[in-house]
Amino acid sequence: MSEHPDCALVRRGYVAFSEGDMETLSSLMTADAVYHLPGSSPVSGHHKGREAILGLFQRFGQETGGTMQVQVEAVLADGRGHVMAFHTTRADRGDRGIEIREGLFFTITGGKVTDIDACVEDIDEMDAFWS
Repeated sequence: MSEHPDCALVRRGYVAFSEGDMETLSSLMTADAVYHLPGSSPVSGHHKGREAILGLFQRFGQETGGTMQVQVEAVLADGRGHVMAFHTTRADRGDRGIEIREGLFFTITGGKVTDIDACVEDIDEMDAFWS
């Protein structure tokens, strides 16, 4: 069986993120895409537009000194434009480290990501890491 095209799109995004390939990431989302990050840390909130999302991803790399690693555990599609992806993130920031499970809920329209909702295993831990 071949992988659903929406799952393949999300997996391409994970590879591009891991490689710091902002050009590929940019090509996978609409100009008005929105990334919703929970919590109350400086990186939390609604990041509206492709440029804001890419800026957030670049900030992740800068603030972690390039140590952020994401290991994909599962990517699931519903065949109606929704994908759920689960991964573990590991990173260091200053004297703090984090290893946390996360889930992303993607909305895909016309072969492009339009919306990403993030869920985390422990919002307090994530807030402490980014604060």
